[in-house]
Amino acid sequence: MNRIQTKLQENKKLLSIYFTAGYPDINDTVSIIQDLEKNGVDMIEIGLPFSDPLADGPTIQDSSTKALKNGMTSQVLFNQLKDIRKTVNIPLIIMGYFNPMFQYGVEEFCKKCQETGIDGLIIPDLPVDVYHEEYQAIFEKYGLINVFLITPQTSDERIQYIDSISKGFIYMVSSASTTGTQSGFGDEQSAYFERIASMNLKNPQIIGFGISNNETFTQATQYAKGAIIGSAFVKHVSEGIDNIDEFVNTILN
Repeated sequence: MNRIQTKLQENKKLLSIYFTAGYPDINDTVSIIQDLEKNGVDMIEIGLPFSDPLADGPTIQDSSTKALKNGMTSQVLFNQLKDIRKTVNIPLIIMGYFNPMFQYGVEEFCKKCQETGIDGLIIPDLPVDVYHEEYQAIFEKYGLINVFLITPQTSDERIQYIDSISKGFIYMVSSASTTGTQSGFGDEQSAYFERIASMNLKNPQIIGFGISNNETFTQATQYAKGAIIGSAFVKHVSEGIDNIDEFVNTILN
């Protein structure tokens, strides 16, 4: 069983953290992953920086720009992670845009993920039907789970389709905005969370966008299996990576 599937079976609400590989410094990637696991994070999304990140707000865009300037590439990331499974057990997901994966070669990228111990991918700009028709067989050949995003604007029919071909969790974007652009959830979001919960999908949902503290984490996980924090964590490590324990403690306690 894939590590993501195993983690989703645990009887707890899950905290997933996103960070940008190669930020704040090129060689911070491995120590950030190790520190996050050590401090009780359940799952990690490793952001592969891209020059045109459509779904990302200013904080993550800025971190991507700096990581690219630092020299981060797909190959550098794979080199950095080659021994990661000697020290880290929790699920690791690469979140990135399709262009760098396409340039690398989709099958070769998936093969490298398997060799490295990556469990899944989140590719916001790869349409679910294109994945289903052209790439699903390759992902499954290398034991990778592809995680799809839904938003408040996604139709019930589309959500059912996504659910039917998903094998892990569904990434539930809390709003139609980019990352890091809101604080807290209003009635509209709560209604959306309730709508999805009432659909009784076979795959659990994890909520992302707009989660930055214990209050929003608690609010989101009332409706879903877990929550993802990205911009708030990236902002935290921009000051340095020494106080990761403090950040995680403020979310979980």
